[in-house]
Amino acid sequence: MPPDKDPCFLPAHVLAAEIGARRLSPVAVVEAFLERIGAEEGKLRAFVEVYEEDARLAAEAAEKAIRSGHAVGPLHGVPIALKDLVEIEGRVTTGGSFVWRDRRSKVTASLVRRLLAAGFVILGKTHTVEFAMGGWGTNQHMGTPWNPWDQALARTPGGSSAGSGVAVAAGLAPWAIGTDTGGSVRLPSSWCGLAGLKTTIGRVSTYGILPLSPTLDTPGPMARSVEDAALLYRAMAGPDPLDGKTLGHAAEDPFPGLRRGVKGLRLARLPAAEREGVESEVLSAYEEALQDLARLGAEIVEIALPCRFGDYTRATGRIIAAESYFLLGDLIDNEALPLDEAVRPRIRPGREIAARDYLAALAEREEAKRLFAEAIGGIDALLTPTTQTAAIPLDAVDQNSTPAHFTRFVNFLDLCALALPDGFTKAGLPISLQIVCRGYEEATALRIGYAYEKATRWHERRPPGSGS
Repeated sequence: MPPDKDPCFLPAHVLAAEIGARRLSPVAVVEAFLERIGAEEGKLRAFVEVYEEDARLAAEAAEKAIRSGHAVGPLHGVPIALKDLVEIEGRVTTGGSFVWRDRRSKVTASLVRRLLAAGFVILGKTHTVEFAMGGWGTNQHMGTPWNPWDQALARTPGGSSAGSGVAVAAGLAPWAIGTDTGGSVRLPSSWCGLAGLKTTIGRVSTYGILPLSPTLDTPGPMARSVEDAALLYRAMAGPDPLDGKTLGHAAEDPFPGLRRGVKGLRLARLPAAEREGVESEVLSAYEEALQDLARLGAEIVEIALPCRFGDYTRATGRIIAAESYFLLGDLIDNEALPLDEAVRPRIRPGREIAARDYLAALAEREEAKRLFAEAIGGIDALLTPTTQTAAIPLDAVDQNSTPAHFTRFVNFLDLCALALPDGFTKAGLPISLQIVCRGYEEATALRIGYAYEKATRWHERRPPGSGS
């Protein structure tokens, strides 16, 4: 079946409209996704668990409600996948850890309650790097998802939301939930050819989501288009009495300004000093994206930043290490437990961070936020590549390094950012643009991304074997 007819490759907003208009049955849609998961999951390993029977029951209920005029909203009956950090009471939530393979949740995440109230059908839980601590997407004991853009060679899917990225890219789900502490929505979106939104702290409740670094953790949507990401973001966001960080931020609707274009916006280019280490194909796609946005009416400007991205990356790492060790230190220090050999060394340094040094890191962050805000005065967005390379072979990964060079600073500075495709390598691998905006300006990031996407259409390409 061609992608424009196959429910598994319809844009999520089109899928929702077809279901709402009764031209597509939620039962048939869910069955199509389950059939595709059954056919592809053996190779792709995107899911930890698929909720086949529950998804079918939910789809049947949605169909009856829609037919009887009792639809709960425009997304009723649309399937979704959840990262395996998101709690559902009574369900296993492993957090990517073999040690927690039998851990049953005692609560349901507020995010899940919002999705269920909107009528979503949950297909299952997707793989994550253990404890969400890593950007390459690998998992030694639970399995590493296969990046679908290369059928022959195992490449980095991006992490930590690896399974969500692979599931959406390969048509196993129309969209998915990821979480982002230093790039974990944007890295898999970059390498899997998706639109992924890193939200600002407090936009989306983290209650019932297994924490890694509460200062930095943010849930976000992963989708095959900016419009879909905006639609899912709108469904996710809003105040939650169980998460105090959300109470000062009203729910935001990005759609009134989504189609306004970029004419008159001032967009900052990547400083020349930050181009070292970026692959030539990535830089070429980035420069072409800037030209495309300029042709659409944006003003591309130079900017001087107060710090190098590498400095922000290291500062972010100190906060993550300190907070993750506080949460997970008992597991990390127990050498008898079968933890991922790449993950344990990332968390263990938190043991050596004194309280004074941790508090100093938080104070440094506040000063860095002030200086960065001054530097981007009058700028609507800073544009960077999302990653320095396209997806690399798994056997070339240096687990002592991080691919989060362009992403961690966004978390450190309480910003928001959208990753979306801006080209492909000669080998057919996705390349990604990152649109970074001030905190709580997700609507601006989505507006810029939507204008760029409509002018280029990179998002319409599909992995090999999926149609194009």
